[in-house]
Amino acid sequence: MPRSRSRSSSPKKKHKHSRRSRSRSRDRESSSSRRSSHKRSRSKSKERRERERERDRERRHQRSHSKSGRSSPVVDIFGRDLSKRNELEEKQKKEEEERRAEMERQRKIRQQEMEARLIEEEVAKRVEEMVAKRVEQELEKRKDDIEAEVLRRVEEAKRVLEAAMLEEMELKKQQELEAQKAKEEDERRKREELERIMEENRRKMEEAQRKLAEERLEMVERQRKMDEERLAFVQEQQRLQKADQDLILNKKSARPKLSFGLKKP
Repeated sequence: MPRSRSRSSSPKKKHKHSRRSRSRSRDRESSSSRRSSHKRSRSKSKERRERERERDRERRHQRSHSKSGRSSPVVDIFGRDLSKRNELEEKQKKEEEERRAEMERQRKIRQQEMEARLIEEEVAKRVEEMVAKRVEQELEKRKDDIEAEVLRRVEEAKRVLEAAMLEEMELKKQQELEAQKAKEEDERRKREELERIMEENRRKMEEAQRKLAEERLEMVERQRKMDEERLAFVQEQQRLQKADQDLILNKKSARPKLSFGLKKP
């Protein structure tokens, strides 16, 4: 409770202080504007006096010129007209005075511009200070609202970030599942291809073994026939040899008998 009373009393003090500062700034601005207007009025009156003096000089010069025109010309020892020389000097003096008056006028204009610029800068500075002070006061008043708004935005940003992280994790999980499924499918396809190749190789091997067995059987059969033919040949040779021996030894009436009798007619 005392904390709330201190809060309620502090804005009143600040408000009074701001009103006093604004009144002081307005007084300073009004005094500076009065000083600048007074300076401008003095400079204008001074310019008027300068113009009046210039007009008086011109009138005196015209009167002296008219008097010298009516009188006889004055010459020096060399015979030169002194009135013309005086006119030239007067003209040069007049031009010099005009140049000085113009320089003075330009100086006053620059001074007035400088004073106006200084006043403008001072006013801008005070306005900026007043605006900064006003902003600070408003921020102090709305401090609790600003803190609540900041907390709300932080919580909202946290919720958005958490939702984004969950979505990213879900997407990553889905991608990992799809990658795992694709990997398993690839492994299954490779395994089936390997099994097919192994089955094909086994079939080819069995076919080769069958052909080899048939060739071996054919070779055995051919060898058997060759053995039989060789055996038959050997037996035939033995029989022929035996027949020759029998023929030679006349066994079993192999040699024909000779008869020495005469045939009857």
